[in-house]
Amino acid sequence: MWLVKSEPETYSWANMLEQGTTAWDGVRNFQATAYLRKMQPGDRCFFYHSGSERQIVGIITVIQAFYPDLADPRFGMVDVKAGETMHTPVTLAAIKAEAALQHLALVRQSRLSVMPIDADSWQKICAMGKL
Repeated sequence: MWLVKSEPETYSWANMLEQGTTAWDGVRNFQATAYLRKMQPGDRCFFYHSGSERQIVGIITVIQAFYPDLADPRFGMVDVKAGETMHTPVTLAAIKAEAALQHLALVRQSRLSVMPIDADSWQKICAMGKL
């Protein structure tokens, strides 16, 4: 399970729902790219609006494993499809307020755009989002 970030002004949850599927590209950080390489079809990801919103708004599913970015083969992408919308968006402030979520990279490495989410944290965040 993962979390991926997008600035809503660039690519929003509404865009994801409208398109249905997309290549998750544009990641230019080596640590985030390493996480993309580990993603497998069927893996689920929280879709996080970064920037001014700072909240988890939905869930997407990986449908194509990592493949190289032709523009820069040092990096790559995965293909994803839209899933559920959070009934209640889960804000970064709410996540930071939960003692059980303090270990997440979202809290500790705020600039990282792709990160793993452990099973217990996934369940906790889903409950917070009323899924």
